[in-house]
Amino acid sequence: MATRSGSEDNPVEMLEHLMALDFDAIEAYQAAIDRIDDEHYRLRLSEFKADHQRHVDELGPVIRQLGGTPPSGSGAKSILTQGKVFMANLGGDEAILRAMKTNEDDTNQAYEQALRKSPPEAKEILQRGREDERRHWEWIVATLEGRPEPPPPQSRQRPSAPPPR
Repeated sequence: MATRSGSEDNPVEMLEHLMALDFDAIEAYQAAIDRIDDEHYRLRLSEFKADHQRHVDELGPVIRQLGGTPPSGSGAKSILTQGKVFMANLGGDEAILRAMKTNEDDTNQAYEQALRKSPPEAKEILQRGREDERRHWEWIVATLEGRPEPPPPQSRQRPSAPPPR
């Protein structure tokens, strides 16, 4: 399901909707964590849930600074994001990850759109959030395809030191 979050013309409204989408993601991740059997998957999903909580914590002050009112919880879309996970539970861990991938499709799209229209006060926060969303999506897709996990963000940002001579 495509999202309109991040495409709003009013920057405060855009950030409020993005924050609501992060609240939705937190609830969807909790639903997945509660239902997934594989312990490693559960740990990774817990990390991703924490990233979404950090997004909420970082966006709130910026929204207030710009004169807006941060949402206090998830929106109506939460029913859809959690519902995908509830239904996927019938198909096991792989189905749950597929449901989470569709949720991450939405958050990735929203952060991409928001970054293009970002007020300067939110640019850095949205860049970090977009990188988190990409990392979540990449891990889910790699896991579903049976590929090795992508390297952690630190190894992507800094080249390794040259070998000693």
